[in-house]
Amino acid sequence: MTQAQKSRREMLEEFVAAKPADAFARYGLALECVKMGDDQTAIGHFQKLLETHPEYVAGYFQCGQLLGRLGRLEDARKMLSDGIVIAQKTSDIHARDEMQAALTLLQ
Repeated sequence: MTQAQKSRREMLEEFVAAKPADAFARYGLALECVKMGDDQTAIGHFQKLLETHPEYVAGYFQCGQLLGRLGRLEDARKMLSDGIVIAQKTSDIHARDEMQAALTLLQ
């Protein structure tokens, strides 16, 4: 299979396999899984991302939104609340405000 024939997901999976500590690649793979409707795999990638890069604020937001869409409201609230704390610590006020708004919608 040529590089052009590979799906975006396959390319991201190969990149993550080669460089598992690359936060941006894992985040991209998680988003690609969401796009494809592979929600459980996406959640696993978001969790791995946040275990290895707890300051990756966008991961909390995207995972929290996914959990909310899946009806896992308690998990979504926790993810967004954790993300708000991290966003505050890293002075990412925009992300904090977005997650606060998303959390408010889950109440």
